[in-house]
Amino acid sequence: MIDYKEISHDGFCRDEFGREEFERIKEIYRGENWAAYLQDDEALKRAFEKSLYCLGAYDGDKLIGFIRCVGDGEHIVFVQDLIVAADYQRQKIGTTLFKRVWDKYVHVRMFQVNTDIEDERDNLFYRSFGMKPICEGNMISYFR
Repeated sequence: MIDYKEISHDGFCRDEFGREEFERIKEIYRGENWAAYLQDDEALKRAFEKSLYCLGAYDGDKLIGFIRCVGDGEHIVFVQDLIVAADYQRQKIGTTLFKRVWDKYVHVRMFQVNTDIEDERDNLFYRSFGMKPICEGNMISYFR
């Protein structure tokens, strides 16, 4: 049975569990080829510590996926990461993580996520929640 619980980012990695969990986070990123996160451990730790909310999916004590959000929790929530280890994909774990965050921040005016435009599966997933491309809201988004 999969359990879902908040990933504590208060003092992240200061105890043995935190260090093991951090290594597992890196394994999950590595397994999905999200290499940009693996360049600097200290930067990654700070990113988690400064996140608004992180929810993990656990198989026993093993972290198998997570969702990480940034923002103020009132006017903007941005889903920075939604990732599930390869062996656990296609079991509705990502859907459950996303739904729990979606429900937690239902009151927030702007709930946003970025994904690859060519990734048909991800785009269908987010549309299944009623989300739409930002251009359909008569807006544009910029990045550097």
